[in-house]
Amino acid sequence: MSKKEFVMVGQEGPDACCPGLLTAPLDEGQAETLAKVFKALGDPVRLRLLSMIASRAGGEVCVCDLTPVFALSQPTISHHLKLLKQAGLIDSERRGTWVYYRLLPQTTDRLATALTRPAGAPLPEAVPTETAS
Repeated sequence: MSKKEFVMVGQEGPDACCPGLLTAPLDEGQAETLAKVFKALGDPVRLRLLSMIASRAGGEVCVCDLTPVFALSQPTISHHLKLLKQAGLIDSERRGTWVYYRLLPQTTDRLATALTRPAGAPLPEAVPTETAS
């Protein structure tokens, strides 16, 4: 896996990055962008970490509160947090010896937009396929 920072493209508006999956087909770049974020969310530990960070009162949580919840080593938890950060889902700030994490809601908002069908819009009808006789 690349060690490059993941950057969400087209941050001008909620639909600038990716159209809804049900409103238009994704182009290759949009699919790659979304896939990186979904890949980061595809691990149960990372999904739980994101949930813990997002649901914390005050909007941030210290790594010292995250690590004891899991039966994993501190370096493993740090690795998972790094992947979430590279995907643009969280950000962090060091304060003394501790690192505090917070959700980046613009990324989760873009995911929600991509997965949301416009209100009242019907699903595209399936085109019947012809069978060879």
